[in-house]
Amino acid sequence: MQVWHYLDHQKNSQKVTEEQLPGLVTAGTITPATLVWKSGMSEWAPASAELPELFKGGAPTPPPPPSGPGGSRRCHEVDYEIFGSDMQIVEVELDPGETVIAEAGAMNYLEPDITFEAKMGDGSSPQEGVMGKLLSVGKRALTGESIFMTHFTHSGGSGKRRAAFAAPYPGKIVALDMGGLGGGITCQKDSFLCAALGTKVSIAFNKRIGSGFFGGEGFILQRLEGDGMCFIHAGGTLIKKELKGEQLRVDTGCLVAFSDGIQYDIQRAGNLKSMFFGGEGLFLATLSGHGTVWLQSLPFSRLADRVAMNIGSGGKGEGSVLGGLGNLLDGD
Repeated sequence: MQVWHYLDHQKNSQKVTEEQLPGLVTAGTITPATLVWKSGMSEWAPASAELPELFKGGAPTPPPPPSGPGGSRRCHEVDYEIFGSDMQIVEVELDPGETVIAEAGAMNYLEPDITFEAKMGDGSSPQEGVMGKLLSVGKRALTGESIFMTHFTHSGGSGKRRAAFAAPYPGKIVALDMGGLGGGITCQKDSFLCAALGTKVSIAFNKRIGSGFFGGEGFILQRLEGDGMCFIHAGGTLIKKELKGEQLRVDTGCLVAFSDGIQYDIQRAGNLKSMFFGGEGLFLATLSGHGTVWLQSLPFSRLADRVAMNIGSGGKGEGSVLGGLGNLLDGD
């Protein structure tokens, strides 16, 4: 019986038999870009190269998870509507008993019958013990997020009620159907806004040293897992790219999120002259594989740097050669 090894989305080695491989490909666990290895191979290689017969006709798409009474759906099934163009609001519609979780301070308004409570953790594992909850909270603390998440629940007996959540700065709210994305994505640590109860919000350590030190997001990225609706936020204009084995190089701060099957690394931005005088930073994020990548045109760090630069100039007006004296003369 031939034994294979593959690297999961956490870059951990998993051992399976050759008979189990077709089922893992059908479920989307193994994609064409997944690295595999077996005895006799000198190094890890993409599954599409070593197991081409499993991907004839393209990688299969897993069916949507079952829902409704008796189904095995993990997350609450919520409807939503997004309002606005630049400073957007997402309005989540809840049936009686349904809950949406959100980062502390994200709520904008609530309709009657919706109650909220700050809890430690995302509530995705209600049977988890005290030590497990403390570990989860400790991981969130490492990302710089609040150790509490707010749970909003429709506590009324009938009808639909809505809770709204606002973007923290100019940009776009991205609605993600996690079930259709294979159950998980990796994103910037501060991009999560809200999600249906049952979504697991955790962290993913970037094991590549170069990505950790120079990737902008550091060693720690955020991991979102579930089969319901999840909402993240991107600054400025949102760009969605579908990679089918291609490679894409982007500014490290412009990366918002990427699906499983995408490999993330950091490479030097050209020669030394380009690195130091090109204005594009010293390093670029390199994305490759099969999957979806979300990019933003205005990272918050870039916006904050520009605001701080103008504050540091003493409030010099645009186009005014007199600077502070000009402000005195025009009344500002």
